[in-house]
Parts: sequence; structure tokens; C-alpha cells
Amino acid sequence: MFNQEVYVSRRAELKKLVKSGLIVIFGNNESPCNYPNNGYYPFRQDSSFLYYFGQRRDGLVGVIDIDNDREILIGDDIDIEDIVWYGSVDSVSDLAAQVGIANTAPMKDLTNIVKGRQVHFLPPYRFDTKIQIMDLLGIHPDQQKAAASEELIKAVVKMRQCKSDIEIAEIEKACAIGYQMHTHAIRLTRPGVSEKYIGGQVDGMAHSLGEHESFATIFTQHGEIMHGNPSYRLLEEGRLALCDAGAENAENYCSDNTRTFPVNGKFTQRQLEIYSIVEACHDYALEVAKPGVLWYDVHMNVCRLMTDKLKEIGLMKGDTEEAVQAGAHAMFLPHGLGHMMGMDVHDMEGLGQNYVGFDDEIQPSTQFGTNALRCGKRLQEGFVMTDEPGIYFIPALIDDWRAQGLHKDFINYELLETYKDFGGIRIEDDILITKDGCRFLGEERIPYHPKDIEAFMAQSV
Repeated sequence: MFNQEVYVSRRAELKKLVKSGLIVIFGNNESPCNYPNNGYYPFRQDSSFLYYFGQRRDGLVGVIDIDNDREILIGDDIDIEDIVWYGSVDSVSDLAAQVGIANTAPMKDLTNIVKGRQVHFLPPYRFDTKIQIMDLLGIHPDQQKAAASEELIKAVVKMRQCKSDIEIAEIEKACAIGYQMHTHAIRLTRPGVSEKYIGGQVDGMAHSLGEHESFATIFTQHGEIMHGNPSYRLLEEGRLALCDAGAENAENYCSDNTRTFPVNGKFTQRQLEIYSIVEACHDYALEVAKPGVLWYDVHMNVCRLMTDKLKEIGLMKGDTEEAVQAGAHAMFLPHGLGHMMGMDVHDMEGLGQNYVGFDDEIQPSTQFGTNALRCGKRLQEGFVMTDEPGIYFIPALIDDWRAQGLHKDFINYELLETYKDFGGIRIEDDILITKDGCRFLGEERIPYHPKDIEAFMAQSV
């Protein structure tokens, strides 16, 4: 937890941005597996609750009464039976005092507190919270996303999108754990080892050095599957392994990196050809990302660069601009260049991507591939972004587009057929937008240049 003044000042700023009414920010409850006392899923507090109220205990709700300049932490003290099993914890009044709140109330009082008031709440994403909102406000769960306060959403996004120095320091700590996770995966990779084993080792590193992984670890020889969770397959000679993993540190800030490397430690010439294109696109983003630049433009220029280079090896053809405008490049890059990152690995995504990654100037595209770009708006100093271009050879997509005759003027389907067993390549790093450019986050760089990867793997044998 940060010092008390951080949370006091954040709530004070929020009260200036939301002019009147009652702000209610729901903390999370436990999420057991199979039966109530099986705490299999680790507790994770809601990020906006953490940002303004700081406390990690379950069963809490934060209330900011703007009209009466009053703040209340709502929650029930635990009973003696819980203490027997889980140990003593601070009282709700103690928790409130730690973050500069003078008033507390039990959960049963929340109904009277919100009664007859203008209530601002954020879009809920857990079913128990949706039920609580229905009980409190009479809004059916199907209608709660639409009923969420746009004024509050915009205020939260405005405050959370530019990271403070203390937040950047925490992300750097998460990146340090991410470095250990990825280098451990590279060291373990060799033919005959299972994806599941390496994925489990990566997760263990996150749990032992921080809170846990920031999302479900991806480790697979089938890099063409965007979210390819580890299977029981054994790693094979001649294949590429893709590891997309990140850590969440003790203060719940995240990292997110991807590396792709040869299972046997040596790239083939064909793998190097594709890898070098992804590498060039990754490095291009680092050169041009700075305040005032539309992230959408960075993404589209990466798509143009990728198209030019795919034309050089014969996989694409025709006019580059026409190909990109038509969306032909999405055969190879069906996702966006990157997303915001912070306390959530896809930062604030639950608040609505049209508010978080876009704004009045630019809204999301509906075109296949580009519609998966999670951020398009102008960069600001303090934004933390992922830079993650990739090239993928997805057999089902190849067959589907070819059968429809899509983009046949831009895609060389005959040559593309020979790449169906290739897999996919992605390189991803976390970058901070600075005053006049950007920089990597994390002091140690996970190897990503081909020679560095091969040298690292040779030393690990």
C-alpha cells in the first residue's frame, strides 16, 4: 500500500471531476472453486477500488459523498470463527483510518446510504457485484453496463491513464519479475520438455517473486493461436516456442512480455526471415512513439512496414497502401500493436474500450484485425503501452480467406500454403511514454535479437 496521502489526494481529485452525487466503488469478494471454503482462486481486489481506497480485504465498498464532502468505508468486521481459520485482521475502522477515511458503516447500512441519491458506479464485471447493485438500485444486471456513470468512467480513466512516478516504480518491479519468468522459460526450452512443464515453471516464478501472473500464461509451439495456453505436448525439434507472460507485483501493478525462440536454440533461415520482420516492426514503434502521436497511426504504419517486408519475400503483393486499407495485412497480424498497461494488464479495459483506448477524436475500427486494436488515441507522457507486433500463419484463416477469394490481389496464397506448419511469432515489450519519446520498462532486457537469443540458449544448455 502507498502512504495515506496518495489515496486522500486521489479521492479529492475524483470529487473535483465528478461534480455531484454519490460515488460507490465496489471492492471484490472471494471467488471460491467448487465449494465455499475452497479458496483455490487467489483473491484479487478490484483495481479502481485499490486505486482510491488501497485496501486488499474482501467484502468492502467505498463511498464518496460529493454533496456532503464525506467518505465512508463500508464492510463488516470478521467474526471469531473466521479468525480461527484465517487469523486476525484489522477492523474496518482501522482499514479506513489507514487510507484517511473517518467514517465506516456495516454492509447492511449501504441500502439507506444510497437511497434516494444520484449514484455513480462503474461497469460491474462480477456476478455477485451485479446482484448487489440490483438489490441496492433495482437495476437488472443486463442493464447495468448501460446504467454505469459515464461521468465517473471518464474521470477514472483521466486519472489512471497517466502513471505517476510511484506507479512507474511499481511497474518496473513487475517487469523485473517478468524478466525472471521469461529467461527461466528460455533456459528450460529444449526438445522433449512439455509445454505444461515450462508454463508451470513460469507461473511459479511469478507466484514466488510477486503476487501472481498478470494473466494466464501463454506457452506454446502453436504461436499462431493468440491465447495458446500450455498443453501436454512435448516440444519438438525445428519448432518455435512462444512465451507470452507477465507478473503482478506486491502492489498489483503488471508486466507483459512476449518472446519467441527456437526449441533447439537455432533459428532456421525461414524462421529468421519472418522473425526479422517482426523485430523491425517492434523497433519501429520504439522509434516513433511519443506524446501527441496517435497510437492508431503507429499501428497502421507498422502494418505498412510489415506489408512491405512480406512483399519482399513474396507472401504479399500489390500496392502496400491499398492492401493495408483493405485489411489484407490482417491475415498475418489479426490484432492490435499494443494496449495500455498498469494495475490491469489490459489497463481499465472493463470500463469500456471506447473510453479507455479511444476518445472523441478517434473511435475503434470495425475492420477485421484493426478492430482488435485496444488503443488508438493520442499518446501522453506517463502512458504505459505494450509494443507487440506479430506475424501468424493460421491454417483455418488461410483456408477461409482463400475459399472466399479475399484479398487475392494482395496475398500470394500459393506460397502461403507452404507456411501452414510455421506457427507464429510475437515480440512484446512494455514502454513508458516520456516527455519527448519513449523508453523500455524494466532494467534488464529479455533477449529478443536473434543472435542474443541463440547465445543465451547456448549458455543455458
